[in-house]
Amino acid sequence: MSIKVILMDIDGTLANTEKKITPETRDALLKAQDAGILLVLASGRTDNGLRYFADELNMGEHDGLLICNNGAMVVNYQTKEVLFSQALSKEEAKEVLEYIKQFDVCPVVAKGEYMYVNDVFNCMIERDGKPWNVLQYESRSNNYKLAEITDLAAWVDGEVSKILTYATPAYLQEHASELKGPFADHINSMFTAPWYYEYTAVGVDKSKAIRTTIEMSGFKPEEMIAFGDAQNDKTMLEYAGIGVAMGNATDELKAVADYVTDDLDHDGIAKALYHFLPELYK
Repeated sequence: MSIKVILMDIDGTLANTEKKITPETRDALLKAQDAGILLVLASGRTDNGLRYFADELNMGEHDGLLICNNGAMVVNYQTKEVLFSQALSKEEAKEVLEYIKQFDVCPVVAKGEYMYVNDVFNCMIERDGKPWNVLQYESRSNNYKLAEITDLAAWVDGEVSKILTYATPAYLQEHASELKGPFADHINSMFTAPWYYEYTAVGVDKSKAIRTTIEMSGFKPEEMIAFGDAQNDKTMLEYAGIGVAMGNATDELKAVADYVTDDLDHDGIAKALYHFLPELYK
C-alpha cells in the first residue's frame, strides 16, 4: 500500500506524557515528509495549540495541514489559509451553555487571544488520583490568556468553533448521556479525554474535515494512515486506509483499528511507520 498522507492526533498520540514529540518519532516524521508524504495534525486543540508541534515538524515548509477543534476548522500551516470552517451558531452555543449550567462541569470558550471561563480559580480536577490544574494546562499548552465571564451563555455574540467542558472523569462518565441530552440530532458532543467533554457543530468530526479538504486535493483514503487514542479519533481511523491505535488508546478505538502500536512514550507512531513503510526506513 502506498502511503501519501499521515494523519495524527496530538494529545495521547503524537505528544508524549511531557507534551513533547520524542526525537525518534520526530525524525521518522521528518523523513516521511521529506519523501513527499503529507503530514496532517488532527486534534481537538485550536490552531494556537497546534503551532508548537507544526513548527517542530517543519510543516510550514511543506504545506502541512492542521485539523483543529475536532474537525471544525482546517488550516494550511504554510499559507495560514483557512480551507474549511464549520462552527456552532450563536444560537446553538447559547443553547449548550445554558443547558450545561445544571451540571457540575466548567465550560471554556476560546476567542481571539483568550479562553473565557466562569471562574479562573475553579481550575482543579482529579486526574489519575491526583489534583491537576486543568486550566493552567489548557491555557498554556494552547497559548491563551484567561478571562472571566460570569454568564457565558449571555455573553456569546457570534459563532463558536467548539465548547469545551471539563470535570473529574468519574463525574463526566456518570453524566455523559445527560450531557449529550437534547442535542443528539443537531449538535455533536463527545469525550476528547477522560476529563473533557466537548460540543461542536452537527456533522463535524475529523473524517469530514479530511473528506472536505484532503480527499478533494486528490488523495484517496487507501493512501492515508491515521493515528489516534480516543473517541474523537474513531471516524478518522475508520476512514483512513490504515487506522492505527496507540498502545495507550481506549479499548473502543483499539477495536476499530487495523493495527495497534506502542504507546505515546515509546515511539508508537515511529514504530508503526517502520512497519508499514519499511522501504523508507532501511
